[in-house]
Amino acid sequence: MVATRAHKAFCLSMPNWYSQNYWGITASDSVRGYTVWGGPPSRVMIDGTIVPCATAGSLAFLPADCLAVLRSLRATYPKAWGRYGFVDAFHPVANWYNPDVLGIDLGIGVVMAENLRSELIWETFMCNAESTRAMQLVGFRPA
Repeated sequence: MVATRAHKAFCLSMPNWYSQNYWGITASDSVRGYTVWGGPPSRVMIDGTIVPCATAGSLAFLPADCLAVLRSLRATYPKAWGRYGFVDAFHPVANWYNPDVLGIDLGIGVVMAENLRSELIWETFMCNAESTRAMQLVGFRPA
């Protein structure tokens, strides 16, 4: 949850590009080709491209905020939604919508939506003794 809030705040710190219902960036294709989007210390490359899987991948951590963004993206930018769901990345000002479909990016949204719905993913992961032991070693305790 903390990382998702930090990511949202990072995007919102650039109000010329991002807003409450338009945020989410991660390495992706762009108008200029594959781009690893900025972040401290350099924000020069960030140009307003949106990467829906960045927000969809955080559904289980900050559901209300992420759902609001995803719903807004779908309603506002119909070209960003295709046969398999959201395009990988898009930049509506440049009228660019990535034609590629990347399973790894679509998959994170499906996995995290299910995790939000049922916690199946987290519960299955925590059935492994190694997972439980690792959480204990780093100081996490059951809620």
